[in-house]
Amino acid sequence: MPIPEDVSGEELDRDVRQELQSLPKTLAEDVAKNLVMIARLIDEDPEGAYGYSKVALRLASRVAAVREAAGFAAYANQKYGEALAEFRAARRMTGDIELWPVMADCERGLGRPEKALDMAGAPEVHKLDKAGQVEMRLVAAGARRDMGQLDAAIVTLQSPELASNSVQPWTARLRYAYADALLAAGREREAREWFAKAVEADRDGSTDASDRLAELDGVEFVDALDDEGVRSSSDEPVPGERDGDHEDDES
Repeated sequence: MPIPEDVSGEELDRDVRQELQSLPKTLAEDVAKNLVMIARLIDEDPEGAYGYSKVALRLASRVAAVREAAGFAAYANQKYGEALAEFRAARRMTGDIELWPVMADCERGLGRPEKALDMAGAPEVHKLDKAGQVEMRLVAAGARRDMGQLDAAIVTLQSPELASNSVQPWTARLRYAYADALLAAGREREAREWFAKAVEADRDGSTDASDRLAELDGVEFVDALDDEGVRSSSDEPVPGERDGDHEDDES
């Protein structure tokens, strides 16, 4: 697959570049460029990222970073069985536990929420850093919802991290998941409160919390803004709204 001229391979983290030093220089450069393309495309063009992952695997399947990247590319394309196999391979090579939550989520994707819950209760979880433990909690709550256990999903998400007022990289997603679980359980007033809290923490637009909050508040967004701009479902102006206040949300 073609590699743009602006991709050198030097964009990779130093640890990954060091791992690639086990390969012949020219091969290492080719693999590095394909890994850069996976990272560049995985959010906007997951199918393209998957294509580059196949090239990287063909070139260096014995490199853990390649197997991990291929796993994430497969995961982004909902190829959960393939992703799980790649993550397991990467973990065997490194002994690293950080992939445990996404491996559990692959089990969910394969229709095995019970297996994901087993993994959430495994000793490996205690070896995760705080971010990994929060991610594992999100996966476990999702597994509970897969099984129709809404109240259990809500309880699973209740944690010191959820109650904390400090904003961490995981805060918006945790608050969002909690709000979504509350809404699914019919607890709309509480859900609105937590969607609002998710909006406060969502500094990089990693969720659509603002859209969900607007839906609960009865706000409608029109495709082409006329001279009246955004109006609520009752055709009354949105309180506090001024021209130029809108920012594009990343869903």
